[in-house]
Amino acid sequence: MKLFVDNLTHVDFSYLHPERGLLGESWAVNLVLDGSLDEQGMICDFGVVKRRVKQWLDERVDHCLVVPAEMNNLSIQHAEGVTTVEWHYPGGERFFCRAPQQAIAEVPLAAVDELGLAQWCKDQLLALFPDQVRGVELAFIPESIEGHFYHYSHGLQQHDGNCQRIAHGHRSRIEIYRNGQRDEVLEGVWAERFRDIYIGTRSHLQAESAEIHQYAYSAPQGAFELSLPARCCYLIDSESTVEQIAMHLAVEIKQEHPHEQVTVRAFEGIGKGAIATA
Repeated sequence: MKLFVDNLTHVDFSYLHPERGLLGESWAVNLVLDGSLDEQGMICDFGVVKRRVKQWLDERVDHCLVVPAEMNNLSIQHAEGVTTVEWHYPGGERFFCRAPQQAIAEVPLAAVDELGLAQWCKDQLLALFPDQVRGVELAFIPESIEGHFYHYSHGLQQHDGNCQRIAHGHRSRIEIYRNGQRDEVLEGVWAERFRDIYIGTRSHLQAESAEIHQYAYSAPQGAFELSLPARCCYLIDSESTVEQIAMHLAVEIKQEHPHEQVTVRAFEGIGKGAIATA
């Protein structure tokens, strides 16, 4: 007998890609439990399933920097509850991140993808359930997007929760309207501009050159540092909340089209986001 839960939750995180570098991602989560019925005629109560799996994913994957520990040119060090990750892009550019240990998830993979990460997760999830549950199937599902989207990473220093982590991210749609008419060409321009981007807050920037950006800040979970190639970064003057990103885009586009009303629907992962008009 099997029990399934589709779209149980979403995970929003960033990971290191062996070619593209820091990459924001958003996946829906589907779950199947294989087992026998208990005295109530259930494999497991749906409420228990959702709560336990979501809590585990929130602690281990969601809003983390996921690092494939078997990737080439990678160094990971631990000291006093802090994890330091150093890696080099194929062209030799340096990636560096230092953060509290809970903000970085090491997985025994050479590269992160939906299947490999799901296998790592499900091998550990079985222990969360009663004895009549004999197997767990987990699937990460990328959102099917018609139109343009981009992968972005960021960190929100002022956030009370896990969004304060300096390198987490999303895979996000974008919709741009000029005088009420959708402009898919302009959406493509901004999606390409934000392809695999780190949206940095200017006040977090500690050092800047034509080659590199270095960010750092302290938040309730601890001290965070991040260094990336400058070509992978885009600066804004505010915290990089989705509301501020939407407003920034609306204002920038308005400057190019001053006599038109501009509306931006910026998504933060799957099914949520902000609308700004200029």
